[in-house]
Amino acid sequence: MDTALLLALGLLAQSLGLSWGVPRRPSTLYPWRRPPALGRVRRAWVIPPISVSENYKGLPYMLVQIRSDKRQPGGVIYSIQGPGVDEEPLGLFSVEKFSGRVFLNAELDREKTSSYRLKVFALDRGGSVLEEPTDLEIVVVDQNDNRPAFVQEVFAGRVLEGAAPGTYVTRAEATDADDPDTDNAALHYSILAQGSPELFSIHERTGEIRTVHVGLDREAVTTYNLTLQVADMSGQGLSATASAIISVDDINDNAPEFTRGKLLMEVTEAVSGVDVGRLEVEDRDLPGSPNWVANVTILEGDPEGHFGIRTDPRTNEGVLSVVKPLDYESHAHYELRVSVQNEAPLQAAPPRAQRGQATVSIRVQDVNEAPVFLENPLRTSLAEGAPPGTFVASFSAQDPDTVQLQRVSYSKDYDPEDWLQVDGATGQIQTRRVLSPASPFLKDGWYRAIVLALDDGSPPRTATGTLSVEILAVNDHAPALAPLAAPSLCSEPERGPGLLLGATDQDLPPHGAPFRFRLSPAEPGLGRNWSLSHVNGTHARLRPRHTLPEGLHRLRLLLQDSGQPPKEREQPLNVTLCRCGLSGACLPGAAALRAGGAGLGLGVLAVALGSAAVLLLLVLLVLLRARFRQRSRDRSLLRGLQDDYLRDNILNYDEQGGGEEDQDAYDISQLRHPWEPVFPSFPPGRPPLRREAPLGRGRPQPPRAPPASPADIAGFIRDVGAAGVRTRARAQGLQAADCDPSVPPYDTALIYDYEGEGSVAGTLSSPVSSVGEEDQDYDYLQDWGPRFARLADLYGHP
Repeated sequence: MDTALLLALGLLAQSLGLSWGVPRRPSTLYPWRRPPALGRVRRAWVIPPISVSENYKGLPYMLVQIRSDKRQPGGVIYSIQGPGVDEEPLGLFSVEKFSGRVFLNAELDREKTSSYRLKVFALDRGGSVLEEPTDLEIVVVDQNDNRPAFVQEVFAGRVLEGAAPGTYVTRAEATDADDPDTDNAALHYSILAQGSPELFSIHERTGEIRTVHVGLDREAVTTYNLTLQVADMSGQGLSATASAIISVDDINDNAPEFTRGKLLMEVTEAVSGVDVGRLEVEDRDLPGSPNWVANVTILEGDPEGHFGIRTDPRTNEGVLSVVKPLDYESHAHYELRVSVQNEAPLQAAPPRAQRGQATVSIRVQDVNEAPVFLENPLRTSLAEGAPPGTFVASFSAQDPDTVQLQRVSYSKDYDPEDWLQVDGATGQIQTRRVLSPASPFLKDGWYRAIVLALDDGSPPRTATGTLSVEILAVNDHAPALAPLAAPSLCSEPERGPGLLLGATDQDLPPHGAPFRFRLSPAEPGLGRNWSLSHVNGTHARLRPRHTLPEGLHRLRLLLQDSGQPPKEREQPLNVTLCRCGLSGACLPGAAALRAGGAGLGLGVLAVALGSAAVLLLLVLLVLLRARFRQRSRDRSLLRGLQDDYLRDNILNYDEQGGGEEDQDAYDISQLRHPWEPVFPSFPPGRPPLRREAPLGRGRPQPPRAPPASPADIAGFIRDVGAAGVRTRARAQGLQAADCDPSVPPYDTALIYDYEGEGSVAGTLSSPVSSVGEEDQDYDYLQDWGPRFARLADLYGHP
């Protein structure tokens, strides 16, 4: 191919919007064939880039014709590969294999793909590579086919009212999908509508919205709605719209004002914490904000601070109240001058408020007031143990109502010990009795009482006064030694811990401890033989100075307290000295010495012995009285049973044995010689106990000696015979037998139907068992008492 033809093809390509590029070596189409030797790339095979407009409608459209000069026309086969051909998106480009013309088959979209790079191949008819593969670049030319769009539909902004011109408010932002390097994406911002007057402007390229003029007033317009527009092609192309809402923030550019300049109010005296009235305030600023909240203050007319003003957060009114009770008698009328301001300071220079101050006239109403104690609480002091009738204090009150003449009376409201007496007319207080220092109502030495003062007004009023009396402790008790169980110590000074002495004092501090222990100077020998060492404020230790003889030693001590003036007591102390071992304890054998004279003193021992003697005398008197009463009951018992129990046996029927021959069940010698004492047959020592004896029972009583004379027969019969015939006595006898370890068990199988034979004693129920009736002498029964007198009449001599 000659050079003129190639130049013509290049001019034709440029006229069609084509450009040439640098070719690249393609892969071999038929690998079994040897490729020709590489040589210099011909300029005819270099294809410049080709530009084509997106959205082109005249399809198919030939983009370029490629040609190789290695063969005659018709002897070369052309092919292309790449995106838009055999890669996605498919079918956009094609080539005629013999002519080499490349066609556009579909509309292109630059916003999806801005360029395509294809590979061009030239083969002969046999499949051999004629030319090295070269690149064909197709550039999609942008067209204004995309409308600009705002990033949001509504833009919000805020600005303070009264803002200066040029104040930044907000920024509008839009985008365009077209080529940003062309006018298709050159955006232009504008405001289509904002109302009148025009207070805002927008920058045509950046979209910033700023104020233009002064005059923003929140009280006039709180919100501005702007319609924004953006257009490409520098405002001549496609466009879109959005909204901007601009809120005007409040500043304190309006001063608060009272709705009325003068107000009249009334309030009663002697009260506090009550509302007097309300002061209405108006403010055009934003309700609820610090620019709107009112602070009302009192400028003058209340030098003592009786009134206060607070703000109602809901209505923004000033509420006037009484914070300190008023007194009609001293001040019946008040004229207050008040002012109002906002919490936030004024940020502008508005016109001066016409009603920023107001005058409040307050009239005080007179009422009956309670009496007032001149000193409340009243504190006074009184010496401990003050006698009844001692003056304590004059707790008087005054009635503040000077216009009304009233009388004040006094009474007690709280006096837990009923210790005080209040004069109802004068309020003078005195004691009724002596107050015990151990009273539970004394708290840290103070006694508290409450006194009432009542006037006779209408309605009557009462005042409460607190009286605190300090009870001053008096040193009226001397200390005394604490009791000791067995005061003994070693006779050698170097052994044992010594004797620890303690003292007590009934007085309260500071009239008690610390105590001072001394040996009595009246006996000089005490100081040579004994020593007292200080231990603490309430104890001292006593030791012998040298070895002293064992036995009882009588000492005299002086005990002194710390009161003002101090009290001193001389007190005897009996101490027993004993021989001690190495451990400091008394050795065995020294106990008798200690028992002889241990104690505090002879006086204490005398009191103890006297008390014991009196107690013993009382016990004896009680026993004698019980004895006389028992004898009188015995006489009445014998008289009542003389006809009913003539045939009673003197034996206990619940202790029967195996007949008269059973000498073990009962000692028959009691019937032969009732005046001789009977002793048990068991060995000396403790009587044996039965195994089955119930536990917890008392020890059995020793056997009762039989009566020694006929005069005691009645007592013997009462204890022996009567207990066996009466039902209650039988139960008592059964219990006694059960507890007595010297008799057979109560559950032993006894024989009652066989009494044996040949009894030497005979039987009481059969007087003729041994001798004749004429041989019997029953006259001695007359000496046994009334119970046996009838028996003697029946069986004795006529």
